[in-house]
Formats: sequence, C-alpha cells, structure tokens
Amino acid sequence: MTDENKALELLKTKIKNENLIKHCLASCAVMKALAKRLGGDEKQWGMAGLIHDIDVELTQGRIQDHTKEAEIILKENGFSQEIIEAVKMHNPAAWNFTSQNPFHIALRCGETVTGLIIASALVCPDKKLSSVKVSSVLKRMKDKRFAAGADRNVIAQAENLGLNMEEFISICLKAMQDIAGQLGL
Repeated sequence: MTDENKALELLKTKIKNENLIKHCLASCAVMKALAKRLGGDEKQWGMAGLIHDIDVELTQGRIQDHTKEAEIILKENGFSQEIIEAVKMHNPAAWNFTSQNPFHIALRCGETVTGLIIASALVCPDKKLSSVKVSSVLKRMKDKRFAAGADRNVIAQAENLGLNMEEFISICLKAMQDIAGQLGL
C-alpha cells in the first residue's frame, strides 16, 4: 500500500483511541521531516510513522507482542517489506534485536519523542505546540519524571543518525507544529 489516506483508513479500523491516532499522525509528520533531513524516502518513512502502532490495541500494549500482529496486517495489506521491517524494528523488545538501519532508528526515536513534545505542549498555558520551544523540550528531556513514558535512551538514539539533540528536537517539533491543527494542539 502506498496511499497515505488508505493507510489512515486502515489504521482507524484497528485503532479506536483518538489520541493514539494523533500520535501516529505526529509520527508520520516527524518521519517525513527526518527523511528530508537524512536523505530518506519521505513517502516511505512517513507511511512507517503513520502505521507503526497499528497493532497496539490488538496486542493490548504487550511489549513482547507489539509489532508481531502489525507484521501480519501490513503484509496482508500490501505494504512494502521496507516499511514492515521499520515497523517491526521500532520495537526491538519483540524481536530480541536492535537494528542500526537509519530508517529503523529514525522511527524508534522519532515516534518516541512525539510524546515528550506533546507533554511539553500540554504544560504550556495555552496547551499549543506553537508555544513550545526547543530549549524547553531539551530541559524536560533531563527530567525523567516528566513524560516518563518517553524513553530518553530511545530518543538519544537520534545521535546515531548524526543529529545532536537540539537539531533532532527542532526538526521534530517543527514537523508537529506544521500539523498542529490535526493534532488539536
């Protein structure tokens, strides 16, 4: 499958939680921006970001199962092997393997940082992404209690892509700000 709208329709048949769908939309935007910066395929990377959590509700968040159902769903729906592998490798715990492929690293750290950025927006008085500054996200990155679910070790993998944290956060924040209306932020 290569059409983003059809992929979004498929995602919505598997995911009912609106916030999870927004997370996937944010991940799509982040992945497109990272692909642009790193010379990846923007369409392919964006698609992986969009559908990376397609099986979260099916697997009920069980980390050891997450992405195993996704592999089946994506194969059945004609997604490319590259996208399927990226989706699988964003959760190395299910496969007992951590890929160092830049596409896979970008998806792991890119989708993870969306939670930190959204949490940073939600503590702003207006709760808007437009109010979030790179410096405040970097500061909150150091406070492991803030948005505790956003694994800082995973986010730090951006450095394996040749990006320092400031540049990585800047790219991701800007991508999310560009679709703030879709995210309700």
